[in-house]
Amino acid sequence: MRIEKHPILDFARGKKVKFTFDGREITGHEGETITAALVAAGVLTLSKSIKLERPRGFFCGIGRCSSCYMVVNGVSNVRACVTPLEKGMDVNTQVGRGEIASC
Repeated sequence: MRIEKHPILDFARGKKVKFTFDGREITGHEGETITAALVAAGVLTLSKSIKLERPRGFFCGIGRCSSCYMVVNGVSNVRACVTPLEKGMDVNTQVGRGEIASC
């Protein structure tokens, strides 16, 4: 679900692009956040809590809470709520704390 019209705000949409989420092809708008594209496609569970594996969804929207950490193009701990969507991105649910990149 997307907000298409608003009485005050102007929504300039980027072109439609395809990306994958957990192996499934999804269409979003270039430049919107990964989370916005996922929620618009009906994906409400973005991750699971580490200890009890409870579903986590969209929460803060400003990259501070860690509920939206995902693996994007092989990189762990990407904040999907503040990362702009790009054509061809490979987005996957992150399990646990993710991998730490080596130098």
